[in-house]
Amino acid sequence: MIDVTDLTKRYGDRLAVDALSFRVEPGRVTGFLGPNGAGKSTTMRMIVGLDAPTAGTARVDGRAYRDHRAPLREVGVLLEAHAIHPGRSARDHLRALAATHAIPHARVEQVIDLVGLRQVAGKRAGAFSLGMGQRLGIAAALLGDPGTVILDEPVNGLDPEGVLWVRTLLRGLAAEGRTIFLSSHLMSEMALTADHLIVVGRGRLIADLPVEELTRRAASDRVLVRTPDATTLRERLAGPGVAVASGARDELEVSGLTSAQIGTVARDHGLTLHELTPQRATLEEAFMELTRDAVEYEAVAA
Repeated sequence: MIDVTDLTKRYGDRLAVDALSFRVEPGRVTGFLGPNGAGKSTTMRMIVGLDAPTAGTARVDGRAYRDHRAPLREVGVLLEAHAIHPGRSARDHLRALAATHAIPHARVEQVIDLVGLRQVAGKRAGAFSLGMGQRLGIAAALLGDPGTVILDEPVNGLDPEGVLWVRTLLRGLAAEGRTIFLSSHLMSEMALTADHLIVVGRGRLIADLPVEELTRRAASDRVLVRTPDATTLRERLAGPGVAVASGARDELEVSGLTSAQIGTVARDHGLTLHELTPQRATLEEAFMELTRDAVEYEAVAA
């Protein structure tokens, strides 16, 4: 379990993290979201003692990271995949880490197989691709078989097979009762991986809730319509503030009208409906709506 209480970090006049409080529970995957500059990486660094907070506390299983006698066995961390000696092989990098905690070589070989690096384990890590570096970073995070895993952008640089592998791995670890805390900018992947979300903006907590609740709260006036009379219905629905997009041959996506209003129009014109379903916002849409006022770096149209 991770407990963050009134965590604050100031760099000169800049307030990077502002009295942030949340709890990451075991047995589920918790996603950490926020726009660029929101304070996510700074918060993760403070949790594992790489940055000292200006105020507040961060605890893992009731202790500060530095107070754990064998931190690799308690907390697995991936914050920067390429924070490795480029001249060492993947195996030697993991063995060096293992030696600090008396972790046997057999465990090193287990995590090499777990992350799919067996064929390149003897090669210099400095020559690894971004995706291979990510796999090595995940191997290092899991080396001590920790109960808490903290990963910053773990799927960055991975191909689709690798992304699926990370998703399956993390959900499996959570099912074992471990605490999983990860950040990602890939909203579609976070929607498939995370059970719970913590959203921050400008260093402050914006939301702390399950994924489904966030998407349910987000505004969406789209309605999916399936009808053999799609062309005629599209003409009848036309009007100010109404947008109709065509999907498959018999599908329409309607914005600006409720399901009841669309059903009434269809009835009045004797048109058949096979489906009339309000559409829930995607996680990306919900995130954009939630953080609209917390974006620090915003592009300006030319």
